[in-house]
Amino acid sequence: MVKSCLFCRIVAGDLAAGVVAKNEHAFAFRDVNPVAPTHVLVVPRQHIANAQVVSAADATSVAAMFELSQEVARIEGVDETGYRLVFNVGDDSGNSVAHLHMHVIGGQSMGWPPFVA
Repeated sequence: MVKSCLFCRIVAGDLAAGVVAKNEHAFAFRDVNPVAPTHVLVVPRQHIANAQVVSAADATSVAAMFELSQEVARIEGVDETGYRLVFNVGDDSGNSVAHLHMHVIGGQSMGWPPFVA
């Protein structure tokens, strides 16, 4: 855990969050600025700065994130209608928290090209 990291503090229970689901290696909670009816963040419990630094050593955490995103989609009722999974990397992407996180976005038609999450 990185004490200055917002998401590490949420995972540790030091900050309140709208918890949706969790497993041994990942944690899911509602985005505070949702862009769709379903907008949940899935983070690894382990601190990983972003997708740019993910390595084979992080395989368990990353797989757990994808498994949890599937559970979130079922809980939110978007598993049948469709949803988007988004990783933002770096300042130009709008990434504001330096802790790997996946956006699970759904509950509305999003069309193509993709909208910015």
